Amino acid sequence: MIRLCNPDTGAAPFESLQVGDIGDVNINVYNLPKTCDMITEYYKKLIANGCKTLTMGGDHTLTYPVLRAVADKYGPVGLVHVDAHNDTQDTMLGEKIAHGTPFKRAFDENLFDPKKTVQIGIRGPSNDIYENKWGLEQGFRVVTGRDCWHKSLEPLMVQVQEKMGDGPVYLSFDIDALDPSIAPGTGTPEVAGLSIIQALEIIRGLKGLNLVGCDLVEVSPPYDPLGTTALIAANLLFEMLCVLPGVKYYDVTSQQQF
Repeated sequence: MIRLCNPDTGAAPFESLQVGDIGDVNINVYNLPKTCDMITEYYKKLIANGCKTLTMGGDHTLTYPVLRAVADKYGPVGLVHVDAHNDTQDTMLGEKIAHGTPFKRAFDENLFDPKKTVQIGIRGPSNDIYENKWGLEQGFRVVTGRDCWHKSLEPLMVQVQEKMGDGPVYLSFDIDALDPSIAPGTGTPEVAGLSIIQALEIIRGLKGLNLVGCDLVEVSPPYDPLGTTALIAANLLFEMLCVLPGVKYYDVTSQQQF
């Protein structure tokens, strides 16, 4: 259930922004490179006049064409990438465009600033024991899933704020960053993931940054018959809406007794 305001934080996005659901982007289901081009051109039109997009998906591939449009307007952006996987492979099964390659393609095209890139929640079995080496060599900060165990992520987000500065920032949140015990509806679940509370700390910790777009991807409702994953995804998108620039905040300290 998504409502008008967030009493926990004081955010009132629907009082502050013009918010609209514009439906699906038309794609070519038989041609992935063409689909990427179609998404990029669609988003260029969307953001031309300052619209900040919250994108729902679907395959993490979509972040790559969206970033092409975002970088076309703002230049290379700071990137906060929340995920179980780093998605920086060069190819998957010989293909350059796939759900495990979006940030390698985006890096190759200078769509984000590697020195202002933070990956949070990376974990799980891999075919490469040094899978994070490439990102670290480019200047990424990689916060593994284990780095997040048993702790609040609020101190981390203070550091993220400092790293991003006042430049444009994009948030890409893969639902498999969360532990599959709470969000099983995704194609590549990995155990020992983030909690819902940590997810909220990450998103709320972006308040005040120059967020120019966000996405929430890899949600697959058929894999979760109870619908919990979709419910979580909708609430995380609402939290993203609440931290966009220009959102009005009420003082709710009088309602907080601890």
